[in-house]
Amino acid sequence: MKFRFWHVPVRAVTGAFILNAGLAKFKSDDPEVHQGVHGMASTAYPQLANVDPGTFTKALGAGEIALGASLLTPFVSPGLAGAGLTAFSAGLLGLYFKVPGMTLDGIRPSTSGTPIAKDSWLLAIGLALMLDRASEAAREAVPRPVSHS
Repeated sequence: MKFRFWHVPVRAVTGAFILNAGLAKFKSDDPEVHQGVHGMASTAYPQLANVDPGTFTKALGAGEIALGASLLTPFVSPGLAGAGLTAFSAGLLGLYFKVPGMTLDGIRPSTSGTPIAKDSWLLAIGLALMLDRASEAAREAVPRPVSHS
């Protein structure tokens, strides 16, 4: 993949933000933090209800650390980093749509839903990185006319 300058700010900012969030969760020994993170996640995804809140929070933190690091690492392809960011942000948006009180009408954010609704920007960034890679692959696949001059 060719280096593109526009990747730098979107990967650096999202990567640093997600890495920081992951480190905070991973290092946390606060049961209230664990309960809060796990409570919201298990409300949206009931299959997580039986997972220990501390274990869940540490695992989520580890995943965020890995994703943040992949976004910050230049040799990780934009398509791969974008796929990870897209999957992660889709999970966050699942919280937005499934946790009661996050939306006013099923789409527009409530006051409490606005911070999570902003994760739609992460989805857009992830998709942009993936689409950039896909469009480059498509351009490379198209045969170029041979000049006979």
